[in-house]
Amino acid sequence: MASKTVRITQVGSPIRRKADQRQTLRGLGLNKMHKTRELEDTPAVRGMIAKVKHLVRVDDAG
Repeated sequence: MASKTVRITQVGSPIRRKADQRQTLRGLGLNKMHKTRELEDTPAVRGMIAKVKHLVRVDDAG
């Protein structure tokens, strides 16, 4: 049984953001505008997304 995934795309710039928000983007694997990652949908990933929700777009991948 495949685990559920979520597709995250960076749509906002980390310039002039707090260091912890920049580090959270890096932790999600996002470091450039419009870069997309597909990650496992876990509570830890959801918490990271919530922290930078104004910088990312989230789509269900499956």
